[in-house]
Amino acid sequence: MTVHLSAERKNELMGQALSLAARAEGMTSPNPLVGAIVLDADGEIAGRGWHQKAGEPHAEVLALQEAGDRARGGILIVTLEPCSHQGRTPPCAPFVVEAGVARVIAAVSDPNPQVQGKGFEHLRAHGVGVETGIMAEEAVRCNEAYFLWWRRGRPFLTLKAAASLDGKIATRSGQSRWITGEAARDAGHQLRNKVDAILVGVETVLKDDPLLTARPGGVAGKPLTRVVLDSRLRTPSHARILAPRSGSSTILAATDAAPPAREKALREAGAEIIRGEADPQDRVSLAPLLELLGSRGVRHILVEGGGRVHGSFIQEGLADRLFYFLAPLVVGDHEAPGAVSGLDEEKLQSLPGLFNVTHEVLGDDLLIQGYFKRPIWKDAKDWTGV
Repeated sequence: MTVHLSAERKNELMGQALSLAARAEGMTSPNPLVGAIVLDADGEIAGRGWHQKAGEPHAEVLALQEAGDRARGGILIVTLEPCSHQGRTPPCAPFVVEAGVARVIAAVSDPNPQVQGKGFEHLRAHGVGVETGIMAEEAVRCNEAYFLWWRRGRPFLTLKAAASLDGKIATRSGQSRWITGEAARDAGHQLRNKVDAILVGVETVLKDDPLLTARPGGVAGKPLTRVVLDSRLRTPSHARILAPRSGSSTILAATDAAPPAREKALREAGAEIIRGEADPQDRVSLAPLLELLGSRGVRHILVEGGGRVHGSFIQEGLADRLFYFLAPLVVGDHEAPGAVSGLDEEKLQSLPGLFNVTHEVLGDDLLIQGYFKRPIWKDAKDWTGV
């Protein structure tokens, strides 16, 4: 008989497993973040593991390998249901059975239809006890982009803006460096490390000529997919976003209105050109573009566009979360660009609001976070079977 664990101990261990999972944030997509802990039959920790990168061993396998024979008769605590299908790595559920653990305590089921419930079924069919629902909300929140993809079929979108107290992101001449201080800028680069792609409008490229890379501590970060909404392919061939950068790629999303000659020149400069549908304003249609990016494994997109780009994603109901860095200065110019524009609502009651709002002081700046709709982790019980 395996050791009895109190509710407090289960939460403590699952919290540790979630912390392990978070170590690989931004590195496992399109796979989820997963952490695992193995207890031996006496209730002592025998192994720990976390999924570190897509294509590499899963958390359960690493934790059980570390535990070795001590896993027999023990307990596996894992943040997500062990997979039961062959992907880039072998299925985990049979490995868990073979390791001889008596019980699995999992936070939630995997929303991937290839897995959902099947891993638990395999374990139970081979005599392994299964318990779910421990820290379920926190587990879904850890993988909110992954869960949203399987529920809605599109990437999770985070909008990021840095603005003055009166909501301006630059002066009327376009000067924007630097509205916020160093601590806020560092937080922005850390956010880039956690996503799969960064998206901007072509006006941002023309005005700022950004690199759009993650540079924690001034060092180039992980490769990112950089996406530019550029319906007529106005991006200059010498733009810095097209320069090869540690495996990062650049996609220019255009419409059929873009000149073929520009497409040829930009391809030669290193860009990938995607021609897609145009919306009624002859701009790139956003929903089909997101669907295409999602099909390529992009699960989380950081939108760092200007006000019109932000407004378009909000208007179409595609924005999920907002990171709003607020600097203690006033621009005071009605011609200066704002963080969001293009919303046509006339009544306060119809304007988009935020849910689950939090705030944090970063140096002299304030970071406000919130969701444009009910967060998917609020529905965590949908994946617990309880």
